[in-house]
Amino acid sequence: MKISSTCIEVFQKSVSDYHQHNDVDTPAQNPYEKGQLEYLFYWKNYIDTVQWHLEDIVRDPNIDPEKGIELKRRIDKSNQERTDVVEHIDDYFLQLYKDVAAAIGATVNTESPAWAIDRLSILMLKIWHMREEVERKEASEEHIQKCQMRLNILNEQLVDLSTSIDELLADIEAGNKKMKVYRQMKMYNDPSLNPILYNLKK
Repeated sequence: MKISSTCIEVFQKSVSDYHQHNDVDTPAQNPYEKGQLEYLFYWKNYIDTVQWHLEDIVRDPNIDPEKGIELKRRIDKSNQERTDVVEHIDDYFLQLYKDVAAAIGATVNTESPAWAIDRLSILMLKIWHMREEVERKEASEEHIQKCQMRLNILNEQLVDLSTSIDELLADIEAGNKKMKVYRQMKMYNDPSLNPILYNLKK
C-alpha cells in the first residue's frame, strides 16, 4: 500500500472517531501500537481535528475574553504538539532512507515528506467539513451548490497531493531526491527565545 493511501485511511478513522463525541476535551484513543507509522499518523490528525474545532470555538464573537485567552494558549500548545509529531514522522523517514545514496544531481524538495503529510491531514479535515456543509439540511440550495463546487476541488487536490507524496518518497528511495529535514525551531513557545517571556524575569 502506498504511504498516501495509508495516511488517508488513518486520517479518515481519526476524524470519524473524533466526531463520535465531537468534543474537544475527549482524549484520543489511538488504536495503533506505538512504534507504528500509523500511530504517528493517527496522533497527528487527532491533534489537527481537535485544533480545527478549537479554532471554530475561539471565533465566537460573544466568547468570554478570559475563555478566549485560555483557548488561544491551548491552540499555541496544540501547534507545538503538531510540529513535534510532524518531526517524529520525518525521523521515521530519515531512518528508513538513511542508507540511500543520493544520485549525482539529486535535489532537495521544498518540503519534507512529513510536512507534505501534514498538508494531507488538514486537507482531509477540509473535505470532511465541506461534505458536512453539502449535506446540511437547513442550508440554502445556493450554499449547497457552492460547497459542492468547493468539495469537488478539494477532492481533486486530494488526488494531486497524494500522488505528489508518493512520487516524492519514490524519488527519495531511488536517490533522485535527497532526504533532508530542517527543524521548525519555533521561538514563541520557548521562554529562552521569546523576549516577552524572558524579559518577565527582569
